Amino acid sequence: MKRFIEGESRTQSTLLPEVLDDYIAEANSVRVVDVFVDELNLGQMGFEGVEPAATGRPAYHPAVLLKLYIYGYLNRIQSSRRLEREAQRNVELMWLTGRLTPDHKTIANFRKENGKAIRSVCRQFVVLCQRLGLFSEALVAIDGSKFKAVNNRDRNFTAAKLQRRMQEIEASIERYLVEMDTADRQEPAIAEAKTARLKDKIVALKEQMKKLKAIEAELKEAPDQQLSLTDPDARSMKTRGTGIVGYNVQTAVDARHHLIVAHEVTNDGLDRRQLTSMAKQARMAIGSETLTVIADRGYFRGEEILACQGAGIKAIVPKTHTSAAKAEGRFDKADFIYDASANEYCCPAEQRLVWRFARVEGGLMMNRYWSSACPTCAIKGQCTPSDYRRVSRWEHQAVLDDMERRLDLAPDSMRIRRQTVEHPFGTIKSWMGSAHFLTKTLDHVSTEMSLHVLAYNLKRMMKIIGNGTLMAAMRA
Repeated sequence: MKRFIEGESRTQSTLLPEVLDDYIAEANSVRVVDVFVDELNLGQMGFEGVEPAATGRPAYHPAVLLKLYIYGYLNRIQSSRRLEREAQRNVELMWLTGRLTPDHKTIANFRKENGKAIRSVCRQFVVLCQRLGLFSEALVAIDGSKFKAVNNRDRNFTAAKLQRRMQEIEASIERYLVEMDTADRQEPAIAEAKTARLKDKIVALKEQMKKLKAIEAELKEAPDQQLSLTDPDARSMKTRGTGIVGYNVQTAVDARHHLIVAHEVTNDGLDRRQLTSMAKQARMAIGSETLTVIADRGYFRGEEILACQGAGIKAIVPKTHTSAAKAEGRFDKADFIYDASANEYCCPAEQRLVWRFARVEGGLMMNRYWSSACPTCAIKGQCTPSDYRRVSRWEHQAVLDDMERRLDLAPDSMRIRRQTVEHPFGTIKSWMGSAHFLTKTLDHVSTEMSLHVLAYNLKRMMKIIGNGTLMAAMRA
């Protein structure tokens, strides 16, 4: 081949560089991983094996395996078996580990046995970002996303799923019995073969029914009436599609640099009870006395917003719209104006709705208001089909009203939320691929998520300040 760039002959002897370091450029991200881990105090973080045992076979130092995992998650290599292969052929990993090649069992056991310490490493990187002054705005966006577990939907059971599956099996058995009656009227040879096949199917279905009966007994004892056979902590959750069996991952993301400052893996499919917990974690992570958090409607819950205010955190969460009156074309509660000085409401007909009584509803103290003029009101048809239009008000409604005013004064809040918190989820899910989590149980899944978050934050910082500056900050 002429006039092309030619490679070297495969049989030609060559002299390799004198040192492996010549293969790795000064700006290579693998050097960032090396410096970051070398500057950590692994003993204080709780890693096992930092001090070697006096007897027995020597083990790998935790720093080697931690570097291996961080490199793997930075480069979309999460499997312990794939990391084992890469350590044997990847020049960057040879440089990073000093040509050490741990087997996949050793690699997997390190992640399983050092979950708490690995999560501490993720938090330590956020502390580094805080030290660099990257969280000066004290504004974060909070959101949750569903991630698939290793538990298949067919191995997750609720009472409704179990009942539906039992009904399907009973219907199949009935159908096969009818087919057996039909087969008896055919030629003897065909009838015998078909009957034997149908009997085998019926036996198999009856075995399935026995297993489902045993699962039904376990399901009744489960605290949340849900059972997952592969991953006991995974739960069935609603999504915009068909729903998944997995985990609900909560994140708090800095609005300026889009760094994940706090995260938590839960198996609660709803976000309503997560706002205060995530906001407090975010405030601690960024080291600020004040904090403003933005979240979507899924987080709207009066008790959570009240708790945020009590903790000195400003929450901006749009109110959920559940008014049946508005859906039917009648006046909404927003059309009734509250007068705090008189503790009354003014309706669209300029009538006063006065306080009548207070009672506890759903654990909340609610005040009830209505006007005596309702039966003779000219526009009553646009207001209520009942005799009186009654309005309820939570005793801490002023907190929600203040938040609504903050949202009105900051109309770009929801756009900022989308731009801030949804991109990290999309990026991490893209790195994971279709399988999502590879480990089982909440504790191990939390460790796996921490490695993904650490890798995401590392990449963000490399883009923001550059590899050289980042390594200098780590050494400082």
